[in-house]
Amino acid sequence: MKIKPFKLERYFAKHEFSAPYLLSSSDCEPVMLSELLALADGDCLALWNNLRLAYTESQGHPLLREEISKMYAGISKEDLLVLVPEEGIFAAMNVLLESGDHIVCTFPGYQSLYQVAESNNCRVSKWLPGKNLEFNVEDLFALLTDRTKLIVINFPHNPTGGMISRSDLEKIIETARKRNITVFSDEMYRLLEYDEKDRLPSVCELYENGVSLSGLSKTFGLPGLRIGWLATRNKAIQGELAAFKDYTTICSSAPSEVLGIMALRNKEKLRDNSLGIIRGNLALIEAFAARQSGWLDWKTPKAGSIAFPGIRIKESAADFCEQLVREKGIMLLPSEVYDYSRKCVRFGFGRKSLPEILPMFEAYITQKGY
Repeated sequence: MKIKPFKLERYFAKHEFSAPYLLSSSDCEPVMLSELLALADGDCLALWNNLRLAYTESQGHPLLREEISKMYAGISKEDLLVLVPEEGIFAAMNVLLESGDHIVCTFPGYQSLYQVAESNNCRVSKWLPGKNLEFNVEDLFALLTDRTKLIVINFPHNPTGGMISRSDLEKIIETARKRNITVFSDEMYRLLEYDEKDRLPSVCELYENGVSLSGLSKTFGLPGLRIGWLATRNKAIQGELAAFKDYTTICSSAPSEVLGIMALRNKEKLRDNSLGIIRGNLALIEAFAARQSGWLDWKTPKAGSIAFPGIRIKESAADFCEQLVREKGIMLLPSEVYDYSRKCVRFGFGRKSLPEILPMFEAYITQKGY
């Protein structure tokens, strides 16, 4: 398989570790190792202090899978496969699809959610949001065909932070069940809803042919552990995913798995810390957006640590962002890396550095006369 470059990741590779000010990070404030160890109970500290750096179980450490299962209704540790989150997308798209299949995918979105399928000679239809960046399920249903094999959804949505209602999700599941379509759900930002009433059930809980992706990177501020998982009650799919993983990572990092157990035994504390930073930063960005409404078309997200406002400028979003990082060292993400035609930029507001960076960005905007 020959696959196109991952534009978003190539852009981050170019700027993330050279730009001094990151205003587009998708994760929440990363947790210090010392902070996580300080939260660990006696059993976890014993696992850590007596850790042998050997191979681990390919499905994932049993204690880690046990902790993950507690976040779902009706999901056991046997329904879980621990892997790197990006690996989970790659494995699922290869296992669930064959050449010639048709998929429908939320768009704009994380490129691998549709690019792997395209590179495997599948036909992709993109479910786009309306003018106000809201997804209408009727638009999704209009894209389905007799050859549709897979529906790919992502809520809370990257990059808009948008949601759909529970009734809309249930309509998707009902339609998929009637048509024998599998549903793959990227749920990396789940549990970061600003109002718990907006939280959706996981697709793996609702649908026997649903596959849910989640992990520790976003909600829990632990992207460096590279721990994620796929959850499905479909034993045939689960077996194929496990067999495919034998050709990728085979197993996870032993230290990361133990640290993951510590994290999930303190999941509410880590999640609440992330939400606290998000809420404080969001208030600052909303005030900034109100002052800059002449050029910035802001829509407050419902969940997560990112937003995707439109920008009313003469140049392209890519030129705007390249000039910004070159002149001020501030990194924003342009809509071109999503192959999205509207002029938008991705703001990240899950990190503690935002109150320092935002005034610098506003001074730059004022100087340029936007």
